[in-house]
Amino acid sequence: MDAIEGDFVLVDKADIEGLPTKPDAGRAEDKPSRRPIEERAKERQERQEKQKSVERWLNDEGGHLGKFPAKTHARKVAKQLGNPRGLICLPGQETSTFEDSDMGPEFRQRRYFYYLAGVDFPGCCVTYEMPYDWLVLWIPITDARRFLWYGSTPGPEECLAMSHVDEVRYIGGLERYLTASLAPGRALAPGSTLYVLHPNQTPRMENYKGVVQVDTASLKPAMNAARVIKTDFEVAMIKRANAISGAAHKAVMTRLKRLSNEREIEAIFRGVCRAHGAKHQAYPVIAGSGVNASTLHYDSNDQPLEGRQLVCLDAGTEWKCYASDITRTMPLNGTFSPEAAEIHAIVERMQAECFKRVLPGVTFASLHVQACIVAVEELLRLGILQNGTAEEILARGTVAAFFPHGLGHHVGLEVHDSSGSQPLLAGYLSVPRTSGMVGKRGCITDEAAARMWREVVVARDHHSMMVVPVQAKQRLEKNMVVTVEPGIYFCRPYLEEWFFKNANHAKHINKEVVEKYYPVGGVRIEDCIAITDKGFDNLTSAPKGEEMLKIINSGY
Repeated sequence: MDAIEGDFVLVDKADIEGLPTKPDAGRAEDKPSRRPIEERAKERQERQEKQKSVERWLNDEGGHLGKFPAKTHARKVAKQLGNPRGLICLPGQETSTFEDSDMGPEFRQRRYFYYLAGVDFPGCCVTYEMPYDWLVLWIPITDARRFLWYGSTPGPEECLAMSHVDEVRYIGGLERYLTASLAPGRALAPGSTLYVLHPNQTPRMENYKGVVQVDTASLKPAMNAARVIKTDFEVAMIKRANAISGAAHKAVMTRLKRLSNEREIEAIFRGVCRAHGAKHQAYPVIAGSGVNASTLHYDSNDQPLEGRQLVCLDAGTEWKCYASDITRTMPLNGTFSPEAAEIHAIVERMQAECFKRVLPGVTFASLHVQACIVAVEELLRLGILQNGTAEEILARGTVAAFFPHGLGHHVGLEVHDSSGSQPLLAGYLSVPRTSGMVGKRGCITDEAAARMWREVVVARDHHSMMVVPVQAKQRLEKNMVVTVEPGIYFCRPYLEEWFFKNANHAKHINKEVVEKYYPVGGVRIEDCIAITDKGFDNLTSAPKGEEMLKIINSGY
């Protein structure tokens, strides 16, 4: 910030860089334009405002946001169910132990329960009487012996203060409450429905068979649909998680040139998150250096950094059960090699071109195709791809050799959060049975990439290809939170097995040129964004681009 002291004006060093220093440099032709100085001042102001925003979110635990909007969530779920007669019952997670051990994993709350309850400790349950809009949280009593060993859990008054529920009761009375609800005029009157997530979560009740129907199929789809569109409270929680993760990424950058092993990167990241009150990571930290960066979910994080070009750090913490998901790819010595610089620039452009097109109503598949167009155009320019036009190579799906995953996913209570009834890239992601991959982790195969290209209508003018989204795919909506995470990878086993042995793809890939890029490993850049009326709000504050390089080299 500029400041005036006496007759002197203090300015940033950036303001005077490029000004003439020779005594005779005052001639008109030598005088610099004021525009660069004004631009620098504007950039400096933007940086300062951004830093203030980051610090505000980093230090703001969300107390001003009020209670967790459990009642709002319950109403959203009831609406998805069609507002029927009946009652929802969701148990929370219990503590557990490992097999043949008296020790167990760290407690992790059931996310569907948390969505309707907003409390993060074991032994609870939540019920929602839909006809009466009555949400009750059921909590355990902490007896003196348990207090001795483990301390207490929140009581009724504390729970009412933290979550918007109508009532908090002790869980010992749950069975009596549910049995009483079977009476005429109550939520589970004859002919009503008890909604549970899974058959083994059906609560104990006396004489309910033949009186009410137990529905184990409808609740999960309804909750998945409700979770797709976040409340403002949820967006704020995700932004807070991103702020902490961004600070942890920055801490790694400041120390990067002094580190010697991937494990140090993970330790710094986790330590900074914990210091800011974020106890759990949303997923295992990925700190892949060199060729390890070509493995998408590498998590060994134990290899030496010496002699390697890059590290791909994909790491995000949780805040109050809400996830963040951030990736930055950094040069280990502070300077990109020529090959790494080329690939990093491609991925930067892939993300930037997608950001330009983010609006409510846009299909995510069309954004993925746009990223593929950029990747193919740039890889052709580098000579990595060959023997065909961009359209021909896109039509074959060869781009999947280097960009083998989806552009992004929803983020919320899970890092790969619920997509509702129609996932962002529905019909394109595949999980091979022999791959060992589980859950929402899938890949974009060459066939899927080619089909996506065909199904997203494409026209070409004399300047560039234009993407027009197909109709039957999920469209972005306000308050969705998604990642945009393009990447380019050089995974030797994957290329050799799936693409070099396939003549349709092999002819388009220059193996000799690719050989130069194997040491790069892979580059991914990932931000979390919240969709707004006119575009998006980037929730991710982790430095990237020139700012990232400046931090790595300055150490602060």
